[in-house]
Amino acid sequence: MDEHVDELRAAAAAVPAAPPEMAPYLEKVRARAYMVTDEDVASLRAAGFSEDEIFEQTVAVAVAEGLRRLETGLRVVG
Repeated sequence: MDEHVDELRAAAAAVPAAPPEMAPYLEKVRARAYMVTDEDVASLRAAGFSEDEIFEQTVAVAVAEGLRRLETGLRVVG
């Protein structure tokens, strides 16, 4: 499992840093992904971000947060 975790971590880290204008959206993905709406994405598109940029940033943040939570859980049970 550690090899896969390392691969995921490297892939998420390879995505360029998010523009500051995406910060509120990415925080929502990080903390409350279940609340992300089509309107959130449409707002980013209206601000000039491409579907690819939005997707890459969303996946990078989601993977990083998932790994953080996994590591926290493993520390608790280990």
